Amino acid sequence: MKKALKAGIALAATFALVGGYAAVDLQMQQHAVCAQTSVVETAVLKKGSSGGEVQEVQRRLKMWGYYTGEVDGVYGTKTVEAIKYFQRKNGLTADGIVGKSTYEALGMNDSVKVLENQSSGGSSSYTNSDLYLLAKCIYAEARGESYTGQVAVGAVVLNRVDSPSFPNTIAGVIYQKNAFTAVSDGQINLEPNQTALNAAADAMNGWDPTYGCLYYYNPAVATSSWIFTRQTVTTIGKHVFAI
Repeated sequence: MKKALKAGIALAATFALVGGYAAVDLQMQQHAVCAQTSVVETAVLKKGSSGGEVQEVQRRLKMWGYYTGEVDGVYGTKTVEAIKYFQRKNGLTADGIVGKSTYEALGMNDSVKVLENQSSGGSSSYTNSDLYLLAKCIYAEARGESYTGQVAVGAVVLNRVDSPSFPNTIAGVIYQKNAFTAVSDGQINLEPNQTALNAAADAMNGWDPTYGCLYYYNPAVATSSWIFTRQTVTTIGKHVFAI
């Protein structure tokens, strides 16, 4: 009788556990679908588009004198006119749309790769669970940073996955001992918002604002003297990105 009771309790616990995992997995899939849809919609940019890639296009156009509006990530009339101006100056069809040729002229090679991957039917080897974990890391480490800064943190994680010097999975990189402050202080367990999920998806789709960096740090709070010896590539917000 006791054996049967214990077996029943164990079986019920198993079903509860499986049900819990299923609920979490469903939640992750829903988050991932929302994020991935956002990225696909903004892969080719035109009037009405919005997001991090639009912001990066505006930033480059403004730096080179083609654009005088706000770098707000909203593809409005001023951005269309700036793109047409840029396209005319670079011998491109002045249609005001950012496709592969315009991305190439802007030097946004990661975005070119995304378009090539989509047109060839390529797909990422990452899972929805990977995307969700990367978003948690981004949210925990960089939720106060700009959207580009959040994508940059995700890109560093993915660059480490690709590097032979680090673990070859997202979970392995994020949970490597002493790798991320957010893991040490428990902030990795916070629920990521939609911005962090979108940033994770953008990073997975090939956008790397760090140009291949493996490290980042906030010089105002960094305590390791070693990190200051790394070669700086770029600074985005409060974070210095290095190799």
